[in-house]
Amino acid sequence: MKKAVAGAAIGAAIAAGILARRRLGDLRIKRGLAAVQLVVRGGMRYAGSAPRLFAAAGENRQQLRNDLALQTAEDVAATLGAMKGVLMKIGQMASYVDDGLSPGVRRTLSRLQDSVPPMSSELAAAVVEEELGMPPERAFARWDPDPIAAASIGQVHRAITRDGQAVAVKVQYPGIAETIAADLDNVALLRRMLRMTAPNQDVEALIAELRERVLEELDYRQEARNQRLMAAYYDGHPTIHVPRIIDELSTRRVVTSELSDGARFHELADWSQAERDLAAETIYRFVFRSLYEIRAFNGDPHPGNYLFHGGGRVTFLDFGLVKHFTNLELQPLVHMVRHLCVENDPEAFRTSMEDAGFLVRDAPLSTETIVEHMAVFYETVRRPGTLTITEEYASAVVRRFFDLRSPIAAYASIPRSYVILQRINLGMFALLGQLHATADWRAIAEEIWPFVLGPPSTPMGHAEAEWLANRPTVAECRT
Repeated sequence: MKKAVAGAAIGAAIAAGILARRRLGDLRIKRGLAAVQLVVRGGMRYAGSAPRLFAAAGENRQQLRNDLALQTAEDVAATLGAMKGVLMKIGQMASYVDDGLSPGVRRTLSRLQDSVPPMSSELAAAVVEEELGMPPERAFARWDPDPIAAASIGQVHRAITRDGQAVAVKVQYPGIAETIAADLDNVALLRRMLRMTAPNQDVEALIAELRERVLEELDYRQEARNQRLMAAYYDGHPTIHVPRIIDELSTRRVVTSELSDGARFHELADWSQAERDLAAETIYRFVFRSLYEIRAFNGDPHPGNYLFHGGGRVTFLDFGLVKHFTNLELQPLVHMVRHLCVENDPEAFRTSMEDAGFLVRDAPLSTETIVEHMAVFYETVRRPGTLTITEEYASAVVRRFFDLRSPIAAYASIPRSYVILQRINLGMFALLGQLHATADWRAIAEEIWPFVLGPPSTPMGHAEAEWLANRPTVAECRT
């Protein structure tokens, strides 16, 4: 009898596994088909307008092109916003990285940053009840059923805790884990996309790294750990704020933190250039101080993850996609910037690139060619002096990153450990370019570089130096 029961249980488990795999396969096909249909609709839209484009001239032709691009962007924003998951993340990145976008198209795609179709209030409440053991109306003193933001993996609700604290509650979409698994298992589609944009890279390593980072993002407990570390380290910082995690109201699919408000990135267009420069300096300090001191990089630096308060004060949100580096992984990056920007030693710079795996050893290229290709990525910090980061510069960084015609392209690659780090080049500089941010970036970098640790160079730097003298160590923040 026991053997029969055990056999039945095993059979049921196998059947359930087969059914789950079938569902995942069906979902992968469905989402892949939706992506293909999106592309086909765009092609048909342009094909159907070809006669009008051919007949039009001058400004009328350009206006037709702009209208078509805007219609396509509306379709992309609506489709990817509804699909969410990995494919929506691709759309988010396009909204602030693609240097060929018109302002209207960029504004349309920017809806993917923090304003996409939410799940119903009933679904959100069901997830909260499953995770916290009670409906949100009992778990919190007050619960707003309407979300204040909806993104690729979850949406955010306002609430008041039982002890009267205003909080933001991020609730994961039910079924999003299966959705993301379907996207990541669509290896053929991912390979095609990656080979189109980076044909000389180790595609399998790229997919493996993306899979690991994105799947980590599904576990809000990991996000809470990341945010807890950042909040502890930056506690008391004069311009950087990371909301504190409410541990007792955070689980695998629900994460609760202090509620923050502030201006969104698009609102900075109406601020003075001086205010935009201060906001940019804070973002820059946050990115590189986190990298060099905490050995961590937030790999999702899109504009929807910042709130701005004036005077350079910025609140940083969403720590689901954080890459942690070992000392061994960080050292090659330190060597590269030191050899090129401080010691002006091109041969040592080349060797450090080879040691890190960015460049094939003994490639048949002159060191001068290598430095010329890489210089654009270090342009803001190679020399002292005030420099404005323009959209043209940010576009040049993107074009150089994807430049397949460069003589270095056949010998360069991105090691798996540094895949997410490339978002500094593709994300942060795109944002600072939109702000037309001006500063002496070299002087600010010297304050942060561990091999320089220069004196404060700005009023914000002086305030930060005072904070640095009194904050806990990174090791203490990790405990």
